[in-house]
Amino acid sequence: MAAQYDPHSIRTATVTRKTGETDIQCTLTLDVEAGAKQVIEVDTGIGFLNHMLHALAKHGKMSLQLKCKGDLEVDDHHTAEDCALALGEAFKKALGERRGIRRYGTGFAPLDEALARAVLDISSRPYFCGDLQLKREKIGDLSCEMIPHVFHSFAEAAGVTLHVDVLRGFNDHHKSESAFKALALAIREAIQRDNSGDVPSTKGVLAV
Repeated sequence: MAAQYDPHSIRTATVTRKTGETDIQCTLTLDVEAGAKQVIEVDTGIGFLNHMLHALAKHGKMSLQLKCKGDLEVDDHHTAEDCALALGEAFKKALGERRGIRRYGTGFAPLDEALARAVLDISSRPYFCGDLQLKREKIGDLSCEMIPHVFHSFAEAAGVTLHVDVLRGFNDHHKSESAFKALALAIREAIQRDNSGDVPSTKGVLAV
């Protein structure tokens, strides 16, 4: 029997992901009550990835505690990918039954000369499409090729359709950060709740 819909419950989840490549603990809370402290503690072992995930949580008004021990002696791929997978899984688990939410969210975020747009559908149909226009090989210790892969991995694990595009900009740090902030704003909008308890789909169901 399904639990009764409660539009005031705190949506939170903890995920553990342990493989031969990474060991991750991730706790994500989608709802930070008014007056409550937003807790953000991110340690992936990759400074720029920490910075991006911190921005995502901060501007998404979420609490995030993520700790990863990964095989960075190999490269950054497994750590970046698995952190995004764990975050997506926690998002999906915290969201629970996709009932009484807006479902769709759009965010635009500027950072100096850079401007990014993110469009999100909490659809249970995982898909990512984007053009971040990144030119450098790396930003800090994070390979630029891994940044769209982080979005892809998050979308796959979260079960969402996600489009992220950088509309303009020339500084790759700015372009990347504006993309994560745009996603944060899209998430904030998409997970907003009402008192209806309705499933926002003509099918009457959004499988989880």
